[in-house]
Amino acid sequence: MHVKTFEAVVPNVIKAVEVARNRLIPIIWVVREHDPLGRDVELFRRHLYGSADKPKPVSKGTVGAELVDGLFIEEGDYKLVKTRFSSFFNTHLHSYLQGLGINKLIITGVQTPNCIRQTAFDAVALDYHTVTVIVDATAAATPDIHIANVIDMKNIGVATPTLEEWCN
Repeated sequence: MHVKTFEAVVPNVIKAVEVARNRLIPIIWVVREHDPLGRDVELFRRHLYGSADKPKPVSKGTVGAELVDGLFIEEGDYKLVKTRFSSFFNTHLHSYLQGLGINKLIITGVQTPNCIRQTAFDAVALDYHTVTVIVDATAAATPDIHIANVIDMKNIGVATPTLEEWCN
């Protein structure tokens, strides 16, 4: 789904990915892709999939399910498809990360109160040693919503640096 405030942070996401690549940090692209009929969509969103004549927000092959301009999956990157807020819920992300010996996560993207927050909370619950959310490489519908959720994540031990702080 399109989040207008995300356009402002795309350059920071691009930079974070570039820095991560240079540090040899594995890149995992997490995308939402739903069944075109909405059979795997949360109940509160199913109405968006009910009509045959309406575009489906994040069905495979639609614009809503693609990475935004400037973000590219490169050889060696991993693409994980999810159908819920958390990247861990009903996916094999935890097994994949354990297999790689990864116990530190860096999270960017949208939306802070939904996908970012739920993934960060689940990572903390799964005992990842360090969970980092780059605050100016994530966004929400409004700055107030973003900040409130960043504070909540900080309160459970999530690191919340700016991109500049994380790079240094």
